[in-house]
Amino acid sequence: MRRALISVSDKSGVVEFAKELSGMGWEIISTGGTARAVSDAGIPVTPVDQVTGFPEILDGRVKTLHPAIHGALLARREVKTHTDTLAEHGIEPIDLVAVNLYPFRETVSRPGVTLEEAMEQIDIGGPSMLRSAAKNHPDVLVVVDPADYTRVIEGLKTDTVSSGLRKQLAAKVFQHTSSYDAAIADYLTEELESLPKSLVLNLERVQALRYGENPAQRAALYTYGDGTGIANMIQHHGKELSFNNLLDVEGALLSIAPWKDETACVVIKHTTPCGIALGDTTVEAFVRARATDPTSAFGSVVAFNKVIGEQTAEAMSDLFVEVVLAPGFDGRAIAVFARKKNIRVVELPAAEGGQSYDLRSIHGGVLAQDRFQYSSDESEWSVATTRQPTDREWSDLRFAWAAVAGVKSNAILLARDNAAIGIGAGQMSRVDSSFLAAHKARSEGHETKGCVLASDAFFPFADGIDEAATAGVQAIIQPGGSVRDAEVVEAANNHGIAMVMTGSRQFRH
Repeated sequence: MRRALISVSDKSGVVEFAKELSGMGWEIISTGGTARAVSDAGIPVTPVDQVTGFPEILDGRVKTLHPAIHGALLARREVKTHTDTLAEHGIEPIDLVAVNLYPFRETVSRPGVTLEEAMEQIDIGGPSMLRSAAKNHPDVLVVVDPADYTRVIEGLKTDTVSSGLRKQLAAKVFQHTSSYDAAIADYLTEELESLPKSLVLNLERVQALRYGENPAQRAALYTYGDGTGIANMIQHHGKELSFNNLLDVEGALLSIAPWKDETACVVIKHTTPCGIALGDTTVEAFVRARATDPTSAFGSVVAFNKVIGEQTAEAMSDLFVEVVLAPGFDGRAIAVFARKKNIRVVELPAAEGGQSYDLRSIHGGVLAQDRFQYSSDESEWSVATTRQPTDREWSDLRFAWAAVAGVKSNAILLARDNAAIGIGAGQMSRVDSSFLAAHKARSEGHETKGCVLASDAFFPFADGIDEAATAGVQAIIQPGGSVRDAEVVEAANNHGIAMVMTGSRQFRH
């Protein structure tokens, strides 16, 4: 009788898998909750302690770390000394292992998780069994992904389990365990408040793309395989997402992230906002965001932080949009969008959890940094000028500081009534960004007198303040920290502008 050891954290499909194996005459060995689930389904199960002759101890921390298990997995069937050793010690071979691991990533992504809770989700026996089976994959089938249950069963039923399949499943094991170990190392490194000496990346190709930024460049989409971020994306309609579309989607997620409770819309071109606004409804938020720069909105990615419905879809019907992105779509919204063949309709929940680092490829290496997270903490904010912001200015300054976080540096954003009215992005000097923001605002018919201005980093010279005053800016929010802060504040005082210093910058290169 062939034997299968099944011990899984993710129990999706495991009962059906065990039933199929049992129906083909396999003995099922199992542990803990998996054994109960299989047994409750009426499938005969041999408890692992019956195989080892030793009970589970230390609250289940030790149950499969035993020669009766690992000898059964590691013995090479064609090596006589191995089979003789098994016979000498009364160990029967195990021919299949189906194991997936404790949910470490999911645990540590929860707010407020303690170090003790995280450590209890570090699987020891599971990776050991997987690695033993994968090392001996010519003799032992190893399944770490529930998605592979069906093809394993089909292969066993038709006697078509090839060496290629065995090797492929073994490769999945080492990809999975290396990613798992990397997640643990990342978490513990964060606890130590330093970056790791080495980074292990385990990326799974989920989609080949037509080309990269330009047609001559090959491209593909890879994910970390942890079920976070882009892995949760559902495309409801439209052409395949391109490399550039996906870059814009990432920019949209970053730009929309500061707003949790308010209804927000952002219009993205070339990974940076050309429009951003709040509204009482998604329709109002879209109309106001588009109004920031309606010329640039052509061919954009439009993102929302709330579920959108038919009215919003209708309001967007006259604009050419590459991608519309939202956490969900109500009613006939998708049907309305589907009138246009090429628009991509993408559902993606708000970004939470996922990888700890932002990685940038450079020639011969990779730069790594903590992922940027917008913070609304105002404890370090201070008013540096004689004039204090009015209540209305405070409201707009808070909005502008959140909105400028998604704009490429050097970034200047003008705002009024919780909507951007002019954006200057990616300029080599901050004064040019100030000029461009005001120019864009006026060219689209916005009144700049009385608006507020946000700068993603400090003003190195007073000329940016002079340019803002020319546009009629009444209040400015910026990090401060320049050696010329005193000159910058003096210029603001001379122009009667209120200035708030946040104490932290939010560059986006």
